[in-house]
Amino acid sequence: MVSRVIPVETFDLVIFGGTGDLARRKILPGLYRRFVAGQMPPEARVIGAARSEMDQKGYQDLIRDAIEEFIKEENRDPETLDAFLERLDYTAIDARGEGGWDNLAKMVRKDAVTAFYFSVGPGLFGDIATRLHDHKIATPESRIVVEKPFGRDLESAKELNGVLAASFDESQIYRIDHYLGKETVQNLMAVRFGNVLFEPLWNAQYVDHVQITVSETVSVGGRGGYYDKSGAMRDMIQNHLMQLLCLTAMEPPSKFDPDAVRDEKLKVIRALDPVPADNIVRGQYGADEDGPSYIEDSENPDSRTESFIALKVDISNWRWKGTPFYLRTGKRMKARMSEIVVHFKETPHSIFDEDAGSHSNILSIRLQPDEGMDLRVTIKEPGPGGMRLIDVPLDMTFADALGPEGADVTDAYERLIMDVIRGNQTLFMRGDEVEAAWAWTDPIIEGWQKRGDKPVQYEPGSSGPDDALMLLHRDGRRWRELRA
Repeated sequence: MVSRVIPVETFDLVIFGGTGDLARRKILPGLYRRFVAGQMPPEARVIGAARSEMDQKGYQDLIRDAIEEFIKEENRDPETLDAFLERLDYTAIDARGEGGWDNLAKMVRKDAVTAFYFSVGPGLFGDIATRLHDHKIATPESRIVVEKPFGRDLESAKELNGVLAASFDESQIYRIDHYLGKETVQNLMAVRFGNVLFEPLWNAQYVDHVQITVSETVSVGGRGGYYDKSGAMRDMIQNHLMQLLCLTAMEPPSKFDPDAVRDEKLKVIRALDPVPADNIVRGQYGADEDGPSYIEDSENPDSRTESFIALKVDISNWRWKGTPFYLRTGKRMKARMSEIVVHFKETPHSIFDEDAGSHSNILSIRLQPDEGMDLRVTIKEPGPGGMRLIDVPLDMTFADALGPEGADVTDAYERLIMDVIRGNQTLFMRGDEVEAAWAWTDPIIEGWQKRGDKPVQYEPGSSGPDDALMLLHRDGRRWRELRA
């Protein structure tokens, strides 16, 4: 199967924080892969901008090392790497001062698509946006890309939206959530809205419940100081899991258009019920032979910040009233796994004996580590032993279903950067969407702070606190097992 490469216009992409970890690990390797795929026009250029004093050759050498580290040898070769590096330039810049801006203005072309990637801390977003505007580096057609965290509450999100809006129109602002660039997330929309098989059943009448899990095996490690001011609710639920929930629950948009899709996502957020205290479980990982506890990692013995959270969420609209969505995410868990699981209801009446057991269909959508989907259906167990029913998967792992090209699923950052160049905002968050998510999140956080709730400790390498298991057990349900 040959994938279709959609060409893009020639562009200048400026990466603020161009020497940082995200640029080295994801952005530049992703651009190299797009270059190899023939998706970068001959005149396209990438300009790194950071505090370090460095010439063009020094920057090219830095990125050569990064690509050799983060892209497998079989997926690169010296000739294409040299050709890609020729596209790279660099300028030292002072984000909060005036140094380097005039030089950047001379480097950026006015006759090409211009995009500015803010791969820096959110405290610099406003400074960079203002200087791009004041130095007339950005045009009314330019695009800016901003990374999370986009605020830490509703008030700060509104303030940041206001700062960006002072220099850029909403149509120019691309708030990136890399989860939305994953192949399987977009296939969720294709499965729902491209198959008559699913959409008529995608509602409370036929769906028993939905589970959304983002489980990590790593600790907060050296990010303990930052993470302790954030926690799993702000770091993961408010953005990544919220986006997955919206795409799972939203109504069919009138067309696959940026604002049509984002309008429907916004309706889901506004339909979310407040979450009572007994539908929330928070935890902190303990210590074991493989690493210290969260308390030790955060260097805060009195920390009440959660490294794990599970929620039971209800959506008050016609499609989903009565069907709960269970969300969970955590560090130092049993396995690294991200998935959306739709549990359909059992048949209203079974014609088989009790020995056949009860069965229901389950659609699982895997985001990582192996992107794909499978649908569990009920069949007769082979053999002469009577009518015994078993559940088997109809599996669509991309590597198996799509051949060798399917195994090499495009990285989320690659797709999203190319969408920025094309001017396609479908997979990016709109300002009112971000504010609506914080408006739902803030009362939850304020609630446990007022109550003085303290996270319970859970064993590293487990599925989280036992209280999280009870969140489903009391409803007669079970979490999907975390599997490596």
